[in-house]
Amino acid sequence: MNDLKIYHWAGLGAVASIAVFLIEFPFYFVRGAFPGVTDPVKIAEFTARNATNIMTCVFLDFIILGLIMIFLAGFRCLIGRSDPQQEWLGTLVFGVGLVYVTLTLVADSLQAATVVDALTIPANGVSIRTMFESMLLMCGAVALFLMGMMMALAGYAAVASRALPPWSSWVAYICALACFAFVPTMFVHHVDLMGFYNPAGLGPEAFASSFPLAIGMITVGILMIRKGKAVAPSTIAPE
Repeated sequence: MNDLKIYHWAGLGAVASIAVFLIEFPFYFVRGAFPGVTDPVKIAEFTARNATNIMTCVFLDFIILGLIMIFLAGFRCLIGRSDPQQEWLGTLVFGVGLVYVTLTLVADSLQAATVVDALTIPANGVSIRTMFESMLLMCGAVALFLMGMMMALAGYAAVASRALPPWSSWVAYICALACFAFVPTMFVHHVDLMGFYNPAGLGPEAFASSFPLAIGMITVGILMIRKGKAVAPSTIAPE
């Protein structure tokens, strides 16, 4: 596979991952109100009632994360080919991205385990609560730190290697700052799922963990698709 095809497929992977995410996102809004983290019995009932919904989201995450890995591999190739001296930056972005993917898979595994427990009679609400609380920082502050780091490094790599237009780096930096702004929610000493700035609030769990990465991926993905369609100058001498 030549470089242009790699860029094309990596860009498609980025855009496709966000398209699947947009399919997944509404699933979270049809589950009904979450009962909170202090009542294990209600948590078990909520999980059992939304078992198919939760498992569907986990399955869609597998697709999204697979597409992100395709994008990360292609982005590393793009940086290395554009400027071999900056290849280490592309590798660093790739490495941070893989850690993010791994973390998300662990969180998804815990989420799927809550469903298995909830559907196993009698359900253990305490175990379900424990697994749910274990996911809070994985899906919040820790994931946001990794996403912010990945996008900031990708933006710098794009500038340093001249692989993408300079304005794309500013998009990456702004998206990274939006993620970093919610990392300190880990220090807020209360959990309010309907609140905005706390470890499990709508800010880190819904807004920051979704839209900054989506904007960054779409931007870079489209630019890589366009780069993959580039046609090398003809080497045939005119007659």
